[in-house]
Amino acid sequence: MHRHFIAHKPYGFLTQFKYIGKRASRKRLLGELHDFPEGTMAIGRLDEDSEGLLFLTTNGKESHRIRSKKIEKEYYVQLDGIITEEAILELKNGVEIGFNGMKYQTLPCTANILTEEPSFKERTKKIRDERHGPTSWASITIREGKNRQIRKMTAAVGFPTLRLMRVRIGKVHLENLNSGDVVEVERFDV
Repeated sequence: MHRHFIAHKPYGFLTQFKYIGKRASRKRLLGELHDFPEGTMAIGRLDEDSEGLLFLTTNGKESHRIRSKKIEKEYYVQLDGIITEEAILELKNGVEIGFNGMKYQTLPCTANILTEEPSFKERTKKIRDERHGPTSWASITIREGKNRQIRKMTAAVGFPTLRLMRVRIGKVHLENLNSGDVVEVERFDV
């Protein structure tokens, strides 16, 4: 019988269970958050600097279903500078990014300026302070998931990402999970 988990991945953790690279003792891994069963895999990834909603499962078919273009993934991003409506429109229409050494045109997406800063807890590592200029927040919802796609998209329109938080996958929202929380569920109701 397969098992499924919903987690709030904290900043500084790798979306993997074993680290084979150099300096392994410095890397924090998902296995530190919960005693996952053998064969558990993350559905999609969040890089070490990203935070937020993460699904894990022992079922490869379920992983494939969730990663498909049928399921929306929503991110809140803190940006360097005050993002413009023009930049939001560019994001909505799709932008050119680099992927696997080639140019890639992202699919159209949903993007909006957030008028209020989200009420996330402060990150364990400070991003920066006001002396470095203003920041703004946006919501970006995509149906694809290329490596570091959101970060590449915001940089392509001139507003590099400072903080990235996945807040929704399909109909499942992050809202009731604290950083580091892991909850086992019967199924993913996306």
